[in-house]
Amino acid sequence: MYALGRHRIHHARRSQFHITRRSYYSFIGRAAYRGAKWMLVAGAGVGSMKYVSSKVDETHENVSQRLRQPYDFVMSGVHDIGTRFRNLSIKAGEYSDNMRKRQETLEVDPKALLQGIVYSSISSPMYLLAGSAEAPHKVKSDGADHHPKENPHKKEETKILSFLSSGTGGDMDKEKERKVQEEHGKLKDELSTAREESHKKEQELRIELIKLQESYKRDLEKLRADNELLRHLVKNTNVKPQTIKKSIIDMYADVLDTLSHNDTSYKIQDHLPRVVVVGDQSAGKTSVLEMLIRARIFPRGHGEMMTRSPVQVTLGEGSRHTAQFKGTDRVYDLSSEAQLYELRKDVERRMRKNLKDGETISSEVISLTVKGPGLHRMVLVDLPGIISTETSGMKPRTKEKLTEMCSKFMKNPNAIILCIQDGSIDAERSNVTNIVQAHDPKGKRTIFVLTKVDLAEQNMANPSRVKKILEGKLFPMKALGYYAVVTGRGPQDDTVESIGAYEEDFFSRSKLFRSGAFRASQMSTSNLSLAVSECFWKMVKDSVEQQADNFRAMRYNLEAEWRNTFAGIREMDRNDLYEKAKDEILDDIACLHKITPLEWESLLQDAIWEKISPTIVDDIYLNAAECDNASNFNTKVDIALKDWTDDLLPQISIDVGWHTLFKQLETIIFSKANKDKDTADLFLPLKKDILNEIEKQHKWQTNAQKRLSVIQKNALEDTAVTNKMQWDNSIAFMERILNERIRTAKTDLDKCIGPSWSERWMGWKTRTPIESQSVAAKNELERLLIANEFHPKELETDELTTVRKNLQTQGVDVPYEIICNVWSKLYKLSFLKRSLACAQQCRKAYYHRSVACNAVECNDVVLFWRATRMLEITSNAIRLQIMNTEAQRIEKEVKQYLENLSHDEEKKKELITGKRVDLAEELRRVRGIQDRLESFIDELRQDHS
Repeated sequence: MYALGRHRIHHARRSQFHITRRSYYSFIGRAAYRGAKWMLVAGAGVGSMKYVSSKVDETHENVSQRLRQPYDFVMSGVHDIGTRFRNLSIKAGEYSDNMRKRQETLEVDPKALLQGIVYSSISSPMYLLAGSAEAPHKVKSDGADHHPKENPHKKEETKILSFLSSGTGGDMDKEKERKVQEEHGKLKDELSTAREESHKKEQELRIELIKLQESYKRDLEKLRADNELLRHLVKNTNVKPQTIKKSIIDMYADVLDTLSHNDTSYKIQDHLPRVVVVGDQSAGKTSVLEMLIRARIFPRGHGEMMTRSPVQVTLGEGSRHTAQFKGTDRVYDLSSEAQLYELRKDVERRMRKNLKDGETISSEVISLTVKGPGLHRMVLVDLPGIISTETSGMKPRTKEKLTEMCSKFMKNPNAIILCIQDGSIDAERSNVTNIVQAHDPKGKRTIFVLTKVDLAEQNMANPSRVKKILEGKLFPMKALGYYAVVTGRGPQDDTVESIGAYEEDFFSRSKLFRSGAFRASQMSTSNLSLAVSECFWKMVKDSVEQQADNFRAMRYNLEAEWRNTFAGIREMDRNDLYEKAKDEILDDIACLHKITPLEWESLLQDAIWEKISPTIVDDIYLNAAECDNASNFNTKVDIALKDWTDDLLPQISIDVGWHTLFKQLETIIFSKANKDKDTADLFLPLKKDILNEIEKQHKWQTNAQKRLSVIQKNALEDTAVTNKMQWDNSIAFMERILNERIRTAKTDLDKCIGPSWSERWMGWKTRTPIESQSVAAKNELERLLIANEFHPKELETDELTTVRKNLQTQGVDVPYEIICNVWSKLYKLSFLKRSLACAQQCRKAYYHRSVACNAVECNDVVLFWRATRMLEITSNAIRLQIMNTEAQRIEKEVKQYLENLSHDEEKKKELITGKRVDLAEELRRVRGIQDRLESFIDELRQDHS
């Protein structure tokens, strides 16, 4: 009996049945001592041994039957084969308990001996095969030899061995011992055979699983082809398609677009779920996204940054594989390579358009909707790849901005992070895992994707690293799931179908897959797409109602703020206010027609005369008045008028007409703006911008200047004053003009000679030396004019010398420049006064010009008559041009400008601003988001039910 127990225990040692050194020797001692006591006292060793042998045989049969049963492997992975054999250890314990009950009357406990026998024959091979971590007394080995320490019970064991070897072992059944040993060897062989068969069965099931997936995909492609054929058949019939209700994913995308495309001063927290795709540059982010979309829609490049701004892609089911940008009508057919190329160019163009001020990346989101048969419904956001180093062509702080952009999307507590890791490079070179871990340390919303597994299998010397990655043991970050995908063979022109076929072929023959580095459910983009979609919708269902409650509370607070701040004022957002301002401006332009013709002509005459009076009076009239007879006067006047009319007068008249029109429009707009106190301040910047745009852009009609030039020439050539009334009106006009000019000339002369005596006395003012010299020159020149009232316009040289010498004799030395300057002003004033006196005398000279007191025989009155006639005709022509043409053109231009401005949200924000507008805008956005969320929740409940 001792020899058999000793044999079993040594066999357990040879089978690497791991126990501690101390318990090992203790176990031997207890087994030998209790076995000897049992044999000596009870005398029933042989019978007990037979019973134990029968139990061993029975256990052997149970084990054999269990090994013959096929192992049931499911889609999610292969069960550990050691789980089945752990039950046998429990059976062995039960056998030990039964034996203890049968020997209740005995003083010895056969449990220790029975455990040594049964575990050495059964449990040790079982746990070697299963590799279970739950084997009793198993300790980890690092490959070194473990030598037992000296047993403290060594002396006791030696005594027992000596006692048993003295003659008690001769009664042992040698034949039964030999049979037990033979059965033990058979059991080991059967266990080894079972392990090989289970491994073979596992490989067969893996291959069968891949074939089932391929079959499923082929059936799906066939259904897609049948669906496309059905679509063409429906298209060729005359049946009108019914209006399709917006899908649930489109409703959710509308909510996300509303949040992402509207900046807010009230900081609305966007915590709605979306799938955020992050990864290092060139890790295969965009390729994974294209495989989920099943179309290569993004710009392609090699070793350079292609994704320069976030792209939000909304996936949904549809009968056709199409793509459409948010807010556009263009629909791209993804089954057409030509349209795919156009779509890629459009995406690239939009990305570059978002880059402002030479930036490398942009935070503006490009929204795109993709529909197709079999696409899983979800919303993905493709972000630019994270870089390690900034290159020379990048803007400073590009690396920091990339990290900030990714963090902005990942810090959303409901965002699902799709972490993309390049499997073809060393894991230690990854930048994205640390960033993801910082935002999701527990991995409750992260899905890890290992790309380029085909390259990893070719280049990796240690395949166990892939297994560690996909088991979550290599990176410190945690994740909900780990997936392995293949994103292509390298060429950029590969289609999604060819990449998918290559991925299926690779996984069907993958050594990593056959070796168990990853499970079947962890491989291929189809499994990834299903897992991401399920996780996305679970997150949506868990969080969307809470978000709706947040927006409901926010709406209540904003409405209360409006009632307290703007009580009694109708709530109008920026678009409503813009439409109101637009109507007001167009109404103001229409008010130009309310100005009467007399008002227009009066305004135009005054404005034109103010512009041309210096030319007529100073340049034409004063120069011609020096003539000594009427004929020369008329000739000189005609020549000057003709040259002036040909060159300047029409353009001056049009400029004055446009300026008058603009002033009237400005007056109307601002006078009406002040009447509406509620919107006066809000609309003022917009109206100023409209006026500036009109003034800058409006051009007078081109052929109007030519027509006006002909009219003005005819008016100035007419010298016939047909009646006395016209004559008197001309004289009155002339007197008014001369009086104005006399006042102007007197003012100029006073400025030249400085303050008068009264001003110096009352205002404590003094004259400068130049002003004192000018006063002395004026007094001397007045004597010259008194001596010769009709003195010519210019002083002779000897007269200048005489005046200066006279001043020097008075003790004042005046330069010639000051004398000439004072003379021009003094002569002009004297001439105007003389002309005014002659004009008064010309009232009686209508019938007899000879009674005139001047040499020109009142032809200066005719000059002013011609000027008056030209003013009347010009003002009438410009008025007609304004009312019939220019006002309508301005109205059309303003309408066009306002229409363009209505699409420029940034410009509208700049022109219509204020707390009232911001609060109304926020209310509109929150109401819209809340309504969309509640509609989405209703549809989600119906879809779930």
